[in-house]
Amino acid sequence: MSNILIIDDERSIRNVLKDILSNEGYKMDEAADGEEGLKKFTSNNYDLVLCDIKMPKMDGLDFLQKAYQHNPDVPVIMISGHGNIETAVEAVKKGAFDYISKPPDLNRLLITIRNAMDKNNLVQITKVLKRKVSKTEQIIGESDAIKKIKETIDKVAPTDARVLITGENGSGKELVARWLHEKSNRSSSTIIEVNCAAIPSELIESELFGHEKGSFTSAIKQRIGKFEQANGGTLFLDEIGDMSVSAQAKVLRALQEGKITRVGGEKEISVDVRVIAATNKNLLKEVEEKNFRLDLYHRLSVILIHVPSLNERKDDIPLLVDKFLQDIANDYGQAKKSIEQKAMEALQQHNWTGNIRELRNVTERLVILSGKTITVDDVINHV
Repeated sequence: MSNILIIDDERSIRNVLKDILSNEGYKMDEAADGEEGLKKFTSNNYDLVLCDIKMPKMDGLDFLQKAYQHNPDVPVIMISGHGNIETAVEAVKKGAFDYISKPPDLNRLLITIRNAMDKNNLVQITKVLKRKVSKTEQIIGESDAIKKIKETIDKVAPTDARVLITGENGSGKELVARWLHEKSNRSSSTIIEVNCAAIPSELIESELFGHEKGSFTSAIKQRIGKFEQANGGTLFLDEIGDMSVSAQAKVLRALQEGKITRVGGEKEISVDVRVIAATNKNLLKEVEEKNFRLDLYHRLSVILIHVPSLNERKDDIPLLVDKFLQDIANDYGQAKKSIEQKAMEALQQHNWTGNIRELRNVTERLVILSGKTITVDDVINHV
């Protein structure tokens, strides 16, 4: 149910609008002046505002300006009996969705409200879609470790040097890989990602190098592998420590010679691919245990980047939480929630075994389950 805030110093007008809109299925809140309206607007989530212009304490145009600064996505319809063309133009310039004179034509009012709601819905959908297809998220943090990672990316990205990224699950290795690609000379091409831990060992070679029709029972047609798909771009081998030894041998050959052969095929195919790998394992220990090839390790680790765990960079938690709060507000189409300082301190004291991924999930949980402001009690009860 859509929530509408009515701001008007005339009680009779507020009552008439409430009667009309309640019959249309809207939920209403009201304020007798612009100052009260602004307090409610900044403390609650509304889908639309109906606002008078001439009011005590704060007039409608001042409210409009401050409301737009707080949340420009909520449509505001100005309603006034004292207006003229100049006032209407000024209101629209300051961000009003529309301007309606008193007494309002009820059919026009309802149509305007529906149009404003439709536009607001489209704005929120567009924001979510833009975030999903937008460029890579920023690397958030000002700790020494994060600053060093950013500096390394700036130096290494323009080259074709292979990079091995290490760190715990959820610490942000994929984000580092994406920025290495975004800042590289290959950024106009694609980055292809392969989660080596998620692909069965008997299928990893087909996934990476492709296969010819009939090369095995289920190979009913030719398949182009990830190396070919990434030709001219970047291939990101995530969790490479989980790759089978036989596949490692073929990857090593591809890196050495710049050529691959599809499973079941004989033709050598040249590929121009920059490989970035990541792992949560100690690969040198895996080498000792005969689970990983030492020669492949040296091929992959021209540049080593270690991503610290969240527990090693707790000073970055306020920046991360602030970013997550804004992202979640955008996704949900609501105002960004605030968080008490003591609640933030409680988050910094928590043991983040799931790293950035866990912090993002916890922040979303707090947004859903808390009130207007996230308190330390919310953190204690829900983390």
